[in-house]
Amino acid sequence: MEESTRPCDPAAAATAMPAVLLWQLFLCFVKVGVTSFGGSTQAWIYRAVVEERRWLTETDFLAGVTIAQILPGANPVNLSLYVGQRLRGWSGALVATLGMVAPAICIVLAAGALYARLAHFPLTHFLLIGIATVGVGATLAAGLKVARKIERRPAIIVIGLATFLAVGVLHWSMVPVVAVLAPLSIALAARRPHG
Repeated sequence: MEESTRPCDPAAAATAMPAVLLWQLFLCFVKVGVTSFGGSTQAWIYRAVVEERRWLTETDFLAGVTIAQILPGANPVNLSLYVGQRLRGWSGALVATLGMVAPAICIVLAAGALYARLAHFPLTHFLLIGIATVGVGATLAAGLKVARKIERRPAIIVIGLATFLAVGVLHWSMVPVVAVLAPLSIALAARRPHG
């Protein structure tokens, strides 16, 4: 298939979504669901959807992460729902969510049965600590990749640090933090000159 060499409207190109088949969406999230765990799942979704397949831009992905964290439920499932909906509407949302959840349920059931048999061995606990460390590392790596490409305006840095301090250090509930900082962030973004 040849690519068109015609000039295109940059605004239309920025909002154009790639044509993704439902089975491609399903297989992508099955792969993520099988190969990721815990906090690292967002990092694997980022890699699959933004870096490898280029289905979403980093800005679209960050919007999805924000929405996924605000909504109730598991962030990876919310993010798969967002990605599927963005790419293929509600059928895409259903397919992506099934792709994310189905393997995870099977793995959790198998891991639970295995853990029940091996929990009394000290090596089991060392393996779990190692797996958790890998998950944290993958999440940090994805976060650093995205953070390098975010604008470094003072307002963005202050909102990010305030969120980290409130939730990460002071352990405040996410709901009041978002209720205060989200409108402030939206107001600052609305005042930003566009163009």
